[in-house]
Amino acid sequence: MAKGYWIARVDVRDAERYKDYVAAAKPAFEKYGANFLARGGAFTELEGKARARNVVIEFPSMRHAVDCYHSPEYQIAAKIRQEAADAEMVVVEGV
Repeated sequence: MAKGYWIARVDVRDAERYKDYVAAAKPAFEKYGANFLARGGAFTELEGKARARNVVIEFPSMRHAVDCYHSPEYQIAAKIRQEAADAEMVVVEGV
């Protein structure tokens, strides 16, 4: 079974509120087996418009990745994130 990956590009507008998002999202990430491969950190912009924060999260499967996003636990966190940051997120199937 192929793994699933969240790829998120984020510009945080309210750093203190974003900390609330991180705390609120933790139960969903634990429940669905999330493994953070990249979480912020240095990056090099190559093409297009970059965002300040880039996150890659590995899940055991695409189903786990999609279910995590739609879970009640994560949707609570998502509302907080949307108040504190602008983002694009996709789920990608691994090879």
